[in-house]
Amino acid sequence: MAAKIIESHRVGAEIANGDEAAKKKSIELLSELGLPKGLFPLDDMEEFGYNRANGFMWILHGKKKEHTFKKIKQTVSYATEVTAFVEKGKLKKIAGVKTKELMLWLSVVEVYVDESSAGKITFKTGTGLSDSFDASAFELGIITQPLTKHLDIKRTC
Repeated sequence: MAAKIIESHRVGAEIANGDEAAKKKSIELLSELGLPKGLFPLDDMEEFGYNRANGFMWILHGKKKEHTFKKIKQTVSYATEVTAFVEKGKLKKIAGVKTKELMLWLSVVEVYVDESSAGKITFKTGTGLSDSFDASAFELGIITQPLTKHLDIKRTC
């Protein structure tokens, strides 16, 4: 279903292929919208697309992923196709994102930053439930290179 929707928005869209280019473009869009840059912590992005004319964006990646935002202990599941309509401070009509509440997975249908609630981001589910969190929990983490130890091993016989 999402594939058909994506195809209908390809004409005139900005499309980035490959993990590095797709991640870069998704982060740029989130920044432009005033949303935290770490909302899509996905590995192996295959494609990111954004049609400015109608505000439709999509992400394609290799496999379904669950990610726990450690700062708030919230687990989110991302399908292989994530789509949304975007506007300043908001993602709406989201498809492909679920959050775990107690033992249930609930579809996230809207994410927004309310200017009156400085530093907060709100997630709304398809059931009408919503929850607000500190937006800093969804910022990009600092990426560090792994440390390697160099050992001098001497043999004695």
